[in-house]
Amino acid sequence: MGIATAPRPTISVVTPSLNSVSQLPALIESLRRQTDSCFEWVVADGASSDGTVELVQSVADLDVVITAQADFGIYDALNRALRIASGEYYIVAGADDRFHSDAIANFRNAIERHDADIVVAEVTYGRYRFKVKNGPAWLVAEKSFIANHSVGTAFRRELHQRFGYYSRRFPIAADSLFVLQACKAGVSRFEAGFLAGEIGARGVSYADWVGSATELFRVQLMVGCHMLPQVLLLLLRFIKGSSTRVRALHNSIFRQRSVAADSSAADRP
Repeated sequence: MGIATAPRPTISVVTPSLNSVSQLPALIESLRRQTDSCFEWVVADGASSDGTVELVQSVADLDVVITAQADFGIYDALNRALRIASGEYYIVAGADDRFHSDAIANFRNAIERHDADIVVAEVTYGRYRFKVKNGPAWLVAEKSFIANHSVGTAFRRELHQRFGYYSRRFPIAADSLFVLQACKAGVSRFEAGFLAGEIGARGVSYADWVGSATELFRVQLMVGCHMLPQVLLLLLRFIKGSSTRVRALHNSIFRQRSVAADSSAADRP
């Protein structure tokens, strides 16, 4: 009689989408290139009108599950995806994110070896590589435990039975709340160290930096951080966010003036 082996952990890649037909092809191609093809892709679409649903439905070479209906944003869509997902673990992927070809294989290998509730990888954003930060949670929030919520982390789906689904009270920082609550409660976590993929530039936390900063402030207070340090950190985030946008505006104006000057010079006899 042969020796029984434990079943391999199943994995779901979950993607919230809304009018993402132009962003999804790169993600789809990265899923097709996986060296480990034993995963399902669960797409929760928010009633797109640009052909997103039709594009996803046309993908015949992946194990695709799709739900399409109006929702209340990213985390409402994620919760819907998680309720119909079958994987023991899940990995979030935004519509404009991409996985490296060995990402699923590396996640599964780390899960099999360590049986952790949360497996942490690293991701890139442009020329930056995101890793777990060397700092306390009161200072760097969820970055003390994970490098990035999207692409870079595999979560045991059962954690949501213990800590609840993503909160609709935080349209931007619900992932921070979930990660902080779970990790501060002592769930097992393993830092695998491999590079899982690249995250896109269309995240709501970047577009709405004021909302992101204020929501993170509220989240930190909810998980027990002291008020005064969080007020100071909030002020610092406002200063940093403002200066970054001012520099971006200045650079944009400078580029426009340079183009105008070059055009004017070219028109001279």
